[in-house]
Amino acid sequence: MKLFLKTDTQLLIKKILEEKLDVFNVKYNLVNTNEILFLETIDTVTYENITSVLNEYGFQIIENQKNIIVQKIKESIIEMIFNEEAPAVKSSVYLAEKLDHSYGYLSNLFSEVTYTSIENFIIIQKIEYVKKLITHHSLTLTEIAFKLNYSSVAHLSSQFKNTTGITPSAFQRIIKKRSEITNQNIN
Repeated sequence: MKLFLKTDTQLLIKKILEEKLDVFNVKYNLVNTNEILFLETIDTVTYENITSVLNEYGFQIIENQKNIIVQKIKESIIEMIFNEEAPAVKSSVYLAEKLDHSYGYLSNLFSEVTYTSIENFIIIQKIEYVKKLITHHSLTLTEIAFKLNYSSVAHLSSQFKNTTGITPSAFQRIIKKRSEITNQNIN
């Protein structure tokens, strides 16, 4: 017997953070799943212990200001793309307003730290969302293209193929075939 799971990663991260931080008896607020605000001064030993425990779960403490801004850019892009109600503004405007910096500054900083462009990161995240929509929803490519503000299905297909090496239609067929095989094995 197999169980198929759908994971709410935000809830999972929140639960892990709360469980691990509560052990240290320090007052804190989870600003979001990537930002913790400590409401009291923490001694060095406790800080190192918190860092060590969080590292065991794949969390890394970001201390460099440039890396913090880049992480916020990534989070904002993911929030923008995966949000059911996508903002009706260009990504450059959205990022500049959300992070309170000029888009030029954000773009240059992102490229300097990650060696890729914000635009490329947006495309990769959009394609990940397309894969999720194809896998877990019964939307047509036209509906997906509209949902993600692509100018056309052809534009979506082109970006998908450039990123993954296969067309969205081929990806759909692979997912369908995999599902059929899985269902046969269950029966």
